[in-house]
Amino acid sequence: MTRSMMASRHRWIYLGAIVLLVGMLVTGLLTYTQLHDTNEANRKAKQLSEALAAAGYPVPSQNQIVHTLGEDGGAVCEDPAGALQQAQWKYGMANGAGGPGQRPVLSDREVVLAETIVLSVYCPDKLAAIKDKIDDLKLEDTVRN
Repeated sequence: MTRSMMASRHRWIYLGAIVLLVGMLVTGLLTYTQLHDTNEANRKAKQLSEALAAAGYPVPSQNQIVHTLGEDGGAVCEDPAGALQQAQWKYGMANGAGGPGQRPVLSDREVVLAETIVLSVYCPDKLAAIKDKIDDLKLEDTVRN
């Protein structure tokens, strides 16, 4: 074998080794990021569970909270004081009829205030805006324990 053929073969070995190492590096970084995100989601889910239990609410399982809210609160923190969220709230606080038979009802204060607990854990910076909206609602103690 001539020297140029050996150098050509070695070049492919070196390039293959570099590609393999870069691939392993990327895999390691992604795994680390996912593990960090999972730890953060579990920490916040535990904090939410404790806050809900302290307020007397039924507490969903840790897995349900982690899968629903993740580490950033998901849809709950997207735009809690926005017009779409307000419309969904008011739709949820109706008698359940559709069309012209739909009427608002007096919702229970505790049910509506449960969202403030979620916001205080996952996106406390958006809590003040939503409290103003909740203060404008007419709420009663309608659910009996």
